[in-house]
Amino acid sequence: MGALLALFRRYLDAERARLKDQGIRLSIVGRRDRIPLSLLAAIERCEHETAAGRAMHLRVAIDYSGRDASLHAARLAGSANVTRERFAELLGVVQHGGTARDVDLLIRTGGENRLSDFLLWECAYAELWFTQRAWPDFNAEVLRSALEEFGARERRFGALPAAAAG
Repeated sequence: MGALLALFRRYLDAERARLKDQGIRLSIVGRRDRIPLSLLAAIERCEHETAAGRAMHLRVAIDYSGRDASLHAARLAGSANVTRERFAELLGVVQHGGTARDVDLLIRTGGENRLSDFLLWECAYAELWFTQRAWPDFNAEVLRSALEEFGARERRFGALPAAAAG
């Protein structure tokens, strides 16, 4: 696991400028208290330098639990009158990324066909895309395939398909 974390740290350092130039905001969600300090420093540098990105918000989960994040946000809310909007704000605070915005496309690598406790609140209307490819082998070609398929889908956000509604 140590080698994988070191590889991720090197990737963050190498790609930080390109993410910033392309307007991609990077947020790492999950337990930061168990991340080695050298990787944590690279994460914080990359998040800080890409914080103004508006073209895409890329969230990567490391040691993340949607249930724990939701529970933590609920404890912060401390009120039965909390709205969805306020809860999303608090969930974002817990995740170190501002308001918890909805996910458009969740890409799950490694052959698993489940959410695995990942961004449960934010993925309520997400399109899901699964690949057998493991994360270290995920590349631009695989991402392009996911985005092409996503672009061809009809997003209804819980509504009936257009043909059935008419």
